[in-house]
Amino acid sequence: MKYEISIAGNKHYILIHVKGEMDADSALQYTHEAHDLGRAEGIDKFLVDLTQARNKLRILQNYEFAYDQVAPDPRINHQAKVAMLVSPRDHSHDFIETVTINAGLKVKLFRDRQMAMEYLGVEST
Repeated sequence: MKYEISIAGNKHYILIHVKGEMDADSALQYTHEAHDLGRAEGIDKFLVDLTQARNKLRILQNYEFAYDQVAPDPRINHQAKVAMLVSPRDHSHDFIETVTINAGLKVKLFRDRQMAMEYLGVEST
């Protein structure tokens, strides 16, 4: 899995562009890096572009990622708003949305970029 992290939207959100098959360790790594950058820049909105990525985690691994790794992690801004943008026919990320919401995070999955941007309250770039 490869990823790129940048400040986007006139410094209104952090963009994480992910490519390839996702695993928990890599996902936690880019989440840490993005949230560290957000903290340094005073940004608490994140667009995770997963249109070229597939979640290869099994159900239990998704659950453990949300509850055991992300939810208790002090490096992650739990007040941040996160939009996950996926390809229209990709349902590999559906369950991770459910468990991260249930773990107390503000995460929402989208198949339309404009709707993701509206959720974040930023203009599309």
